[in-house]
Amino acid sequence: MGTIAIRRENKSRYERRAPIAPEQMARAIKEYGVQFVVEPSSVRIFDDGEYANAGGTLSGTFDDAGIVMGVKEIPTRLLRQDQAYLYFSHTIKAQPYNMRMLQRLLDLKCTLLDYELIANDSGQRLVFFGYHAGLAGMIDTLWTVGRRLRLAGHDTAFGRILQALEYDDLEDAKRSIRMAGILLAEDGLPAEMCPFVVGFAGYGNSSRGAQDVCALLPTMDVSPEELPRLFEDGAQISNKHVYRVVFKEEHLARRIADGGFDRQEYFDEPEKYEGIFPQYLPYLRVLMNCIYWEERYPKLVTRAVARDLAAEGRLPLVAIGDITCDIDGSIEMTTKSTDQETPVLLYNPADDTVVESFEGPGVAVVAVDNLPAELPRDATRHFGDSLFPFLPDLANLDRSASFEELNLRPELKQAIVVWNGELTPRFRYLEEAL
Repeated sequence: MGTIAIRRENKSRYERRAPIAPEQMARAIKEYGVQFVVEPSSVRIFDDGEYANAGGTLSGTFDDAGIVMGVKEIPTRLLRQDQAYLYFSHTIKAQPYNMRMLQRLLDLKCTLLDYELIANDSGQRLVFFGYHAGLAGMIDTLWTVGRRLRLAGHDTAFGRILQALEYDDLEDAKRSIRMAGILLAEDGLPAEMCPFVVGFAGYGNSSRGAQDVCALLPTMDVSPEELPRLFEDGAQISNKHVYRVVFKEEHLARRIADGGFDRQEYFDEPEKYEGIFPQYLPYLRVLMNCIYWEERYPKLVTRAVARDLAAEGRLPLVAIGDITCDIDGSIEMTTKSTDQETPVLLYNPADDTVVESFEGPGVAVVAVDNLPAELPRDATRHFGDSLFPFLPDLANLDRSASFEELNLRPELKQAIVVWNGELTPRFRYLEEAL
């Protein structure tokens, strides 16, 4: 059985995750006979001794490893000749900031697999951190709301919530949010903030995580179609609940020709559609952006729309939790990703500016690009469980075969972006970006 190397993360000092936890490593050694080399790290949530006790070999070199697994992108200078890698490469949308890294992988005759591409026949991702991104993103957004409301003179239950990384683990965070929920049920929210509507764009893994956190508060569910009625004169609304609304594809766009909607057509031919999501913005205090987005799809929130609504006094947004975090993407005011030290961008529609700050007029945008790192222990274990069935195939990756002749389970074969220094057929479109 081959050897897998686990590299230490060095993209951010807040990145404390690993692909698998020590107990999962011990199980793989026992059940599959896989060997592991672990690069020492003083930052990783599980310490070196735990991996050594699990049967891993601590070493800073990977000469005997068939594949090197990490979480985030590997710095270009650390890539090695003829090595196979598995990590979130952020290259398949031709992201400009990673094209140099991709070119270096080609030059060094490397092989690259991407977790994001490990999927079943239906295209459902099998190895992911998305759920924990949603958990951490919702926690951080509620924390941001609490800070923003306090700056506006409102001491609310949200002010008792901490940033996700400040909790010991997920259960600690949940206890804290449940307590905030008790306070919300007792004290309520200022009348001018009600109804307090939290919208979730998308319904996948990250949305499920975000909604699970929201559900720890006193929550009432409404449909997108019901939103206007909450704001009618005389409407019976609660100041002791959060109103939760989930938006699906049909709430984001409509066919230009006739105003209709067909989900598969929208995926296949989005150029036939125009965005309609701005109609819901006047009802939202918080927007959680959890959709998969590419440039060919309409944006959710543009700066022009935000400026117009704000000028009309119809932009009540306190915060946007941009879990998707596409730069200049579906949330146009996400002009850059942020980190745990400065997690918030503040968009001021009055002068169309974006600054890193909690203070000042505008909408706070939480745009942290490695949210699961704030719940590193829980996120690593969840991720490792989903990755576990693939470990024997990864350890025995046969790079002597051509890509066409490669006998590898399809979930992994389709995740190969580069094979021995060549882009695989599915990803040859990246040549233009290179």
